[in-house]
Amino acid sequence: MASQAGGPKDKLVDDEEVLQAVVLADSFNKRFRPLTTRKPRCLLPICNAPLLDWTFESLALAGVQEVFVICRSHADLVKEAIKESKWSKPGSGMKIVPIMTSKETYSPGDAMRDIYTRGLVSSDFILVMGDLVSNIRIDEVVRVHKERRKTNKDAIMTMVVKESGAEHRTRARGDSSIFVIDSETSECLHYESVTGFPATKSAKIPREIFAEHPEVEIRNDLIDCSIDVCSVEVPSLFQDNFDYGDIRRDFVHGVLTSDLLMKSIHLYVAQEGYAARVQDTRSYDSISKDILSRWTFPLVPDDNHPSGHNYELRRGNRYIAKDGSVVLARTCKIGANTLIGPSSTISENAQVTSSVIGQNCIIGAGTIIDNAYIFDNTIIGSNCKIQRSIVGSGCSIKENTQITKGSLIGDGVTIGPDVALSPFERLSAKRPSLKHTPTTDDSEDEDSDLEGIERDQESIKGSIDLGKDSNALVWPNGPPDEEDDPDDVENYRNQRFMRLGDDVSDILSSDAGSETSEEGTDSSHVETDSQYDGRSVSALSDASAPSDIHTFSDNAEREFRVEVKQSLDRAFAEGHSVDNAAVELKTLRMASNVSLTRVREAVIAAIVERIPLVDSGAVQQRKEIASVIGRWGPLIDKIGGVDAVETVCLLQAHCATSSRMPLFGQILAALYQDDIVDEDDIRKWHSLPASKGEGRKPSPEADSLKKCWVIGSHMIKQFDEQESEDDNSEEEGVAPTSRNIRKEGERDNDSSDDEQMLRSRIVSQQHTSSQSGEEDDDDDVSSPPPTDPLSSSSSENSGEDQSGAAKDSTEGSSDDGSEGSV
Repeated sequence: MASQAGGPKDKLVDDEEVLQAVVLADSFNKRFRPLTTRKPRCLLPICNAPLLDWTFESLALAGVQEVFVICRSHADLVKEAIKESKWSKPGSGMKIVPIMTSKETYSPGDAMRDIYTRGLVSSDFILVMGDLVSNIRIDEVVRVHKERRKTNKDAIMTMVVKESGAEHRTRARGDSSIFVIDSETSECLHYESVTGFPATKSAKIPREIFAEHPEVEIRNDLIDCSIDVCSVEVPSLFQDNFDYGDIRRDFVHGVLTSDLLMKSIHLYVAQEGYAARVQDTRSYDSISKDILSRWTFPLVPDDNHPSGHNYELRRGNRYIAKDGSVVLARTCKIGANTLIGPSSTISENAQVTSSVIGQNCIIGAGTIIDNAYIFDNTIIGSNCKIQRSIVGSGCSIKENTQITKGSLIGDGVTIGPDVALSPFERLSAKRPSLKHTPTTDDSEDEDSDLEGIERDQESIKGSIDLGKDSNALVWPNGPPDEEDDPDDVENYRNQRFMRLGDDVSDILSSDAGSETSEEGTDSSHVETDSQYDGRSVSALSDASAPSDIHTFSDNAEREFRVEVKQSLDRAFAEGHSVDNAAVELKTLRMASNVSLTRVREAVIAAIVERIPLVDSGAVQQRKEIASVIGRWGPLIDKIGGVDAVETVCLLQAHCATSSRMPLFGQILAALYQDDIVDEDDIRKWHSLPASKGEGRKPSPEADSLKKCWVIGSHMIKQFDEQESEDDNSEEEGVAPTSRNIRKEGERDNDSSDDEQMLRSRIVSQQHTSSQSGEEDDDDDVSSPPPTDPLSSSSSENSGEDQSGAAKDSTEGSSDDGSEGSV
């Protein structure tokens, strides 16, 4: 892939200019200690490939031709890793130059000043950190930035961001941002850093911004991808301002508040693609899950894996190294979202779920690995249990050892047997036990930290038992006695928001869930007919009404819809059961404190948009609709408060403003076919004045509502014709058709063959009735299906993931989908 990336596939960059990128390999913090005492964070493996290689792959996708890697800590290891990687080979498509900075480089600002001093960049360049995982087309951002620079030479930087909900798993809890943006130009007018502790409850926005810009957006729903397109003068601004340390909190804030510089910074809100930084152990876990769930396609383990290893994709996002060296015992269980590296062995009755196992590892008999990450060459004994933790390379975990959530085990550690660690323990090996003992100046900080840990080991360790064969040092697990760090982001209590497995990371959703638990217990009751009518009319009349005191604000509604869409996207991609998807949506509803109607509205919209538009005829289109509705339609009722009339109203309201408008009749027929709505529900919806668009001003949406109502008229006509046939049959002595009757919210599942034949006839006739109701909108039916691998249609058994993942055909698989052999 690298060779293709370096080619002229899009030519978004001028031929005479080399597209350059600067990678800051240092993290400038200690969030991964002790895993980073002997190697830099950028060389830690994620899904069995060094982070730095994922960053290079992301740049290669954008057609970058020259990369400068700025490194201070463990610079020799970084240089060696680049030398041994595929990027140093001829034909790689990128020239990578490691630059070792001085040992006085302690911040990104220092690194930028070093770039200026060396004169490395000669034109606009891409600036990223060495822990980036992305498939965003950064070359498009470069093009937009350069076009803007043609008319505005003061536009010195474009920052890439992505929209997300408050609970998106890659959203930073302890270090997020508030952006104030000009709605028309996308200029960033104000920036504030938001920490988890102390909690940020307000933002101070200069009054002048509102006076000078008639329309602004205040956004706290954007993930900062830490991808910047910079003009060549950006490093010089760091040189001129030695107090600029952090790129966001110092440089961006400083430029936006300066009355002298007169420079501007813009945002690029990426609508497609994936981008996130491994900033802490919590994001390490989230991004690993996203890679395994294929959100990073085409950068996935079974294709374009940065390490060069080949993996076989099996059902449930199980990845097994293809070289035939993996040994899986017949009785072991491999759960979904799991990756097993080459030459690794999973022994009898062992269970590995939602985890990554490195190369040449051994998992002992009866051991349970759950949501954990095991690096290369690690041996785990029998009957161990490791949960939500990271275990470094070359470790030896003896039998009957338990490692609980949030623990970090450094390289070369031996612990056990018969040891149970407390949550969030951090262990490293004593220095004599490690083969690599750094001696260069860049390791001075690491050595001094280890010396302090060894010196105070007795007081730190206390009564902790690490086993008779252990060589481990225990790191402090708690706030320092005197925490005088002026940077609130690195404050211990704020760091708790960034730790793998720490419940504080989920404090927003957990608190909201507990406060609204009583509301949730009543959410599944069945309303009366009068409640149906009132709420159904509201669903239609409010579908496009402007926000007021009784409705969502635009931002809140957008955020909630994004959250529901992301939740359902995961359910679609990972093949969740309808029950599990319903539980997650109920939890989201309680956390967001929204009405059940809003949840149902968002669910219906997501399911409808899941249906692809095909151009191969009505028969194939009906099959696609039946597949999606048959798989996910029951979710509409599972979320609570069965209200079939409201379901039809919400379907009509969504289709009236969607490209799926031509499919309304066929979708409604599929809901009828699957007993999600019945004849009486359709008749009741059809009798509502709002269903005809009455009381609305003339508009395209009002016309669409009317068309949907006309399509419903055709269905009711078919119901009436069938009733007439039944009456005639009864007069002639033939048994009438059994009607589908609802009692107290329950449906009769013993429908007769005649009724099923009626349902099938209605489904088959909806294409004709849809066309007659659409008039001039027929062309929409032939819209091509989406080609984005994340938008592909769901198969009936939900075994297909984003990118068209193949289903498992391995013999000997257990009933729950686990494999016990290769």
